[in-house]
Amino acid sequence: MGARLSLPQARRIALNAQGLAAVRPTQPVNARTVGRTFAQLQLVQIDSVNVISRSHFLPFFSRLGNYDRTILSTLSGSAPRKMMEYWAHEASYIRPEHFRDLTLWQNRKWVGSSSLDPQLRAGLETQILALLARSRPLTAREVKSRIGHEEEKNHEGWGWNWSAVKRTLEGLFERGVVGAASRNDQFERRYALVEKVLPPSLRNGSGAGEGAVPSDGDADRRAAMDRLIEASARAHGIGTLRCLADYFRLPAGEAAGSVDRLVADGTLEEVEVAGWGAPTYLHAAAKIPRKARGRALLSPFDSLVFERRRLLELFNFHYRLEIYTPAPKRKYGYYVLPFLLGESLAARVDLKADRQGSRLLVRGAFAEPDAPAETAPELAAELALMALWLGLDDVVVAPHGDLAQQLGVAVKRG
Repeated sequence: MGARLSLPQARRIALNAQGLAAVRPTQPVNARTVGRTFAQLQLVQIDSVNVISRSHFLPFFSRLGNYDRTILSTLSGSAPRKMMEYWAHEASYIRPEHFRDLTLWQNRKWVGSSSLDPQLRAGLETQILALLARSRPLTAREVKSRIGHEEEKNHEGWGWNWSAVKRTLEGLFERGVVGAASRNDQFERRYALVEKVLPPSLRNGSGAGEGAVPSDGDADRRAAMDRLIEASARAHGIGTLRCLADYFRLPAGEAAGSVDRLVADGTLEEVEVAGWGAPTYLHAAAKIPRKARGRALLSPFDSLVFERRRLLELFNFHYRLEIYTPAPKRKYGYYVLPFLLGESLAARVDLKADRQGSRLLVRGAFAEPDAPAETAPELAAELALMALWLGLDDVVVAPHGDLAQQLGVAVKRG
């Protein structure tokens, strides 16, 4: 057993590893800054929910403040790509160097074409791959139109009522044969052969799919797992096996073997954190700031809040997303963001961007029991910054929640 750390030390390590411990930069945010932040996080989850902004934009706002969202389109859609789509924690932007490793460990067949008639699937794959080999990136609808595939309406509700062409494309995407070159304004993937999506230096690697170099089997899978767990540990700073495996949604049994190997080679150190029962691991590159001074509203899909048990153990903050909870049963609201202030998660707010009215709506505001006295004015300043970033003119606080009155006063004071 290595060093014994206090809970506040573990908290500061985690915040620093996630880019949330320091005060934001004051200079304008450029593509290089966004790219460095993404490299630090290793992945950013994608989700279609657009209550405030598409969820993958929010982690960069949390860490960098007011930045130009088109930078992400450049990083993910222009060569050489610094980020690309694939399955990780969920559908995510990942660092391209992780792509081949992830194809060896991700198994999301339920989203694709595995249940299609094999003959239909084989025929569609042949047509789709031939089309994408000679065309620009295309959406599923464009592919369906180009190959002239007709089918009966799916009334089973499977796959969000996806067509067979969409399911086949998603199956090819899951296998690492087809990639997402970009997204259109409707948030639809534009598909291309993955060799056209990967940066040149990473093409013809050892991943799955046609055209790839054959794998060496178990040794390749172990090496891939080691690289992914190391990246996860670097992004966490400190964490348990459960934390490290969950980041890329890797199987815990195989992840445990990687943790053992990384401890043996000095990349990880087993440490003890006061109050934590499970074995805990510290990355060799992790730093312990003397103080965490960040301030941020965190997306429900932010990587700091991925693993809810970790969040509870680090911050004593119980959190769940209530989007799918019937409205009368919601405790806090539909789209609730935790508010980080220094070293504590001090509050949570239910937010909505009213684009037509140019208002950021605070539909509920709730303080944690140990919220600092300055929580309301600090949260008001963060909401004002978010409204500016979103191009909204005003912040409006509804009288719901134990922090709402104080927050409303602080917002009016500006």
